[in-house]
Amino acid sequence: MDMNQIEFSQPSFFYLLIIPALMLAYYLFRQHTMHASIQISDLKMFEGRSPGLKAHFRHLPFILRLAGIVLLIFALARPQSSVSWEDSKTEGIDIVLALDISGSMLAEDFKPNRLEAAKEVAMQFITNRPSDRIGLVVYSAESFTQCPLTTDHPVLLNLFKDVKQGMIEDGTAIGYGLATAVSRLKESIAKSKVIILLTDGENNRGDISPATAAEIAQTFGIKVYTIGVGTKGMAPFPATDFFGRKVYQQVEVKIDEETLTRIADITGGKYFRATSKDALEKIYAEIDQLEKTELDVKKFSQKHEEYLPFVLLAALALIIEILLRLTIYRNLP
Repeated sequence: MDMNQIEFSQPSFFYLLIIPALMLAYYLFRQHTMHASIQISDLKMFEGRSPGLKAHFRHLPFILRLAGIVLLIFALARPQSSVSWEDSKTEGIDIVLALDISGSMLAEDFKPNRLEAAKEVAMQFITNRPSDRIGLVVYSAESFTQCPLTTDHPVLLNLFKDVKQGMIEDGTAIGYGLATAVSRLKESIAKSKVIILLTDGENNRGDISPATAAEIAQTFGIKVYTIGVGTKGMAPFPATDFFGRKVYQQVEVKIDEETLTRIADITGGKYFRATSKDALEKIYAEIDQLEKTELDVKKFSQKHEEYLPFVLLAALALIIEILLRLTIYRNLP
C-alpha cells in the first residue's frame, strides 16, 4: 500500500488523535513522579548487576496500546486508494502557414532580418501546438508547398529551417500564396481550418488576385489571418557596393494593408500589423488563443477502502499488549 496515494474520506476523525496525545502526556508525567515504595540503606548488593530485558522493555505495553489506538483512529478516517485514468479526444485544427520569401524580406528592421524573425516566431508557434496538423507554403513570384499538413512537427521544423530567400523567382504573388494554401486545406475534414498568411509587401505578380483567393478560401470554410510585417516609414535593406562591400539602403516600407484586411474580412479572420519582432510574437500568441485546440477529457476514478490493514495492525498491537500485561508484566497483589 503506497501512502502517497492514500486519501482519507473522513479526515475529521483525526481530531481524536488528541486522546493518545493526552495518554502519552499523562504516562510521561507518571513516570516522572513515581517513587520507589521500598527504601534500602545499602546498594552494594546490586553493584555489577544490569537491568534485564523485562526492565528494558517495560514501556512496550504502553507503546503497543498507544499504537493500537492511533491505528484505529486512522481506520475510522476511512483511508482509500484510487485508480484514475483519462479518456481524451482531441478536436485538432488544420493550419497552413503561408510565408512570403521575396527579396524585401531580407530588410533588417527585424533582427537579424524579417524572414529569419518570421521563421523563428512561426517555429515557436508550431512547437506550442502539438495536437494540430500544420503545413507550410512559401511564395514570392510563384508558390509551392514546402511541407504538407502533418503532425510530425520535428520534420516540419527541419523543413522550416531550410526556407531561404531566392528559392524561387523574386516578386510578391499574395494571390498565389493564398491559393496554394487553400489547395492544401480544401479536402480537410478538420473542425477548424486556418491559414496564417505573412507578407511585407504588395501583390505585384501572379494571375490570381488576393481577393479571388480569399473568396475561394471562404467557400471551403477556411479562415485566414493576415500579417503585414515591417516598420512604418523606411527600413534598412542590405546591398553590395561597387567594391563588393555590404552597405545598407533605406527602402520605403509598402504594405497593402487594405488588401490584407479585405482577405481577413472575407474569410472571417483578422488582420495584424507587426512593426517589430516582439509585436510579431504577440500576434502569434493572440492567434494561438483565438484558435485553441478543443480537448474533450473525461476523467475516471475507482476507489478502494484501505481500512482493513489499519484494523488488523491495531488488533495485533492491542492483543500483544494484553498478553504482555497478563504474563510478563503482570502486577502481583
